[in-house]
Amino acid sequence: AIRAAAKSRTLSHAIILAGSGDTAAAARFAAAAHLCRNEGERPCLRCTQCRKVMEDIHPDVVWVQDTEHRDLSVKDIRQVRRDVYIRPNEGERKVCIFPDCKQLTPQDQNVLLKIVEEGPPYAAFLFCAENGSAVLQTLRSRCVEIKLRSAKGEEELSEEAQALCKCLAARKRGAAVALAVKLEKKKLPREDLSAMLEGTRGVLAAALMAHYGVEADGKRRELAENIAKNLTKVQIMRTIELLQKYHGECSYNVGSGHVLGALAAELEGIL
Repeated sequence: AIRAAAKSRTLSHAIILAGSGDTAAAARFAAAAHLCRNEGERPCLRCTQCRKVMEDIHPDVVWVQDTEHRDLSVKDIRQVRRDVYIRPNEGERKVCIFPDCKQLTPQDQNVLLKIVEEGPPYAAFLFCAENGSAVLQTLRSRCVEIKLRSAKGEEELSEEAQALCKCLAARKRGAAVALAVKLEKKKLPREDLSAMLEGTRGVLAAALMAHYGVEADGKRRELAENIAKNLTKVQIMRTIELLQKYHGECSYNVGSGHVLGALAAELEGIL
């Protein structure tokens, strides 16, 4: 949802990330989407802006929290309000992340309401909460709410995608070609090939985030960790680009065998 909105330049400046998933990781992802310099898929997780966001060192991303007290003080929120009007240092946006909305009192949220509604055009706000009802309705109505799926609701990874992920983690010469030949003999439908490429890309994105210290959730965690252990960041990025390229080709009337052969050849060069 975030990528689709970022691509069409309709990503809301105020988002509530609610649910039992990893809201902090989702907030980083959304912040990266706001600041990414890639003209195509955003966030690309490869450009300097994305990398700084994922490493929590971007000067235009502010985490608003108090680890020593139960609630944020009104003084803290007023400081945020002042800081928001200082233009970004490097990016197109200044992003304020509130990692725990339980720390926001009703008074805090009322102070935030005006800047969320009438703040500068470069300001963006990300609110993290287990339940969206932790945000007052007045503030909530100014935000787009994105529900995070828990690990239990995670979409199953196809057998072909799992096989490709294991192939990548193994980094064994000829393994990608052997898998491609096997799938071609199986006459893998183009729809299944597309799902395989997209599923593998998701695991690789999680592996890339693991390089930045963000652990994957759910059944894909082991696959992502194995890939992160055996592939460098550059190899993962290049492979993500490759999967995106051939996933796009699946939209056209291209035979699965052609895609599999070309993909395998290029993967051998990366691995």
